[in-house]
Amino acid sequence: MEKQVVLVVMDGVGKSKTGLGDAVGKANTPTLDKLLAECPHTYIKAHGTAVGLPSDEDMGNSEVGHNALGCGQVYSQGAKLVEEAIEIGDIFASAAWRALADNCLKNASTMHFIGLLSDGNVHSNISHLIALIEGAKREGIKRVRVHALLDGRDVPATSALVYVDRLEKECARLNDASFDARIASGGGRMKITMDRYFANWDMVKRGFYTHVYGEGRGFASATEAIETFRAETPGIIDQDLPAFVVTENAAPVGAMADGDSVVLFNFRGDRAIELSMAFDDKDFSAFDRGAMPDVMYAGMLQYDGDLKLPSRFLVEPPKIKYTLSEFLTERGVAEYAVSETQKYGHVTYFWNGNRSEKFSETLETWEEIPSDRVSFDERPWMKSAEVTDAVIKAVESGKYPFIRCNYPNGDMVGHTGNYDATIIGVEAVDLGLARLLPVIKKSGAALIVTADHGNADEMLEKNKKGEIAVRTAHSLNPVPFIVYNADAEIAEGEFGLSGVAGCVAKLLGFEPDPHWDKAIIK
Repeated sequence: MEKQVVLVVMDGVGKSKTGLGDAVGKANTPTLDKLLAECPHTYIKAHGTAVGLPSDEDMGNSEVGHNALGCGQVYSQGAKLVEEAIEIGDIFASAAWRALADNCLKNASTMHFIGLLSDGNVHSNISHLIALIEGAKREGIKRVRVHALLDGRDVPATSALVYVDRLEKECARLNDASFDARIASGGGRMKITMDRYFANWDMVKRGFYTHVYGEGRGFASATEAIETFRAETPGIIDQDLPAFVVTENAAPVGAMADGDSVVLFNFRGDRAIELSMAFDDKDFSAFDRGAMPDVMYAGMLQYDGDLKLPSRFLVEPPKIKYTLSEFLTERGVAEYAVSETQKYGHVTYFWNGNRSEKFSETLETWEEIPSDRVSFDERPWMKSAEVTDAVIKAVESGKYPFIRCNYPNGDMVGHTGNYDATIIGVEAVDLGLARLLPVIKKSGAALIVTADHGNADEMLEKNKKGEIAVRTAHSLNPVPFIVYNADAEIAEGEFGLSGVAGCVAKLLGFEPDPHWDKAIIK
């Protein structure tokens, strides 16, 4: 090995193009400033086609970002995979769709769709949902119910009614004497259903009972629910809205029953796994599911290929090969990966090409630092100190030629919309870097500092009225790529996240895998 290599992913830290709501620029970051002033660096793309999404209008996200970082290539991802399957009709010819549709037709039962009502193209897209509802009608299914999770995170913070209105208009267009589609339940994505990494099963349970049994506060419509919640709690944003149930004559319009079919139409895996376990796992024990009806369940994708979860899925996920971890384990290189709970799966599962299992139990060491179970803006430093402690220990141990970590602060605090707290979060990451530099220097290691997408760099936006509004979504901004304590020169050309893997290989003394995209350093 030429050098020990440490890779730091500053999650959600991009380079602002406008300065509007730029918590990164506003933060006091002397270490990051020093690195940018003195070290080889450039800015790379972390969104759109550079990470396998349909267009450069699509925001990047941590999942596709870590896929690209860890595999050195660009694969068609989530939204693009689903769009292609819908466009050519493969989704409706899949074994899962055929089974779901036949189940409804045989039992004269309801097709349920659960998912994020959004066009953020990060977890879902409302156009996919509409295509599925149209597909259900073509099959002769007579009843469709939608369980709509409200976003306000990958789209404007209070845009829920835009998507509710669009969906209700589409349902009205399709509804007739033989077909009835409507919204049945919902709630904010950070209140119900969409937990990840097993951090808060109570969220999943609340969503499960809302969607399956129709238990919860009743309203005549989703619109009435949203407007009521906003009036009761001024300033509340969509992701935090409580659960609701649409009722008629005091009864839920979409409680599930034996013989129904259920589709989770989100395409991204991390916040789909727990609900899929609740529906798909016969030995499930994370919470009491009650007298659960006998339903047939499928996901938009298979969210975990190693766990085969769920067993039915509508669209095949990308087959990611030639990952950096596989490359290094084949060469006997030991690796260490660490983050706190919120991004632990990103430096492990997503980094390794959507694999829950390690390529080598001997050569790969993964460490999860449990997150605090509070709103991230209440403790914006998150676990940056503990992550830094772990990296320093790994470097000083000398056991791992390649070490990687993720600081979640810029992304997770940025998503809360709290600008002041996000500044503190970014400063906490900078403090982590300040502690790392002397250790890196003393050990003779090389340090790469980058990010998986932007967020904290653009926390305000102009709405359609020209007014400044809070932005909680990811940005389309480029992210830094910096090399410290290594004799490296930035190559010519434009690069995306997939160019990082080759840099790690080069600094470790290897020729990059020929399947990878061009390395960012010469």
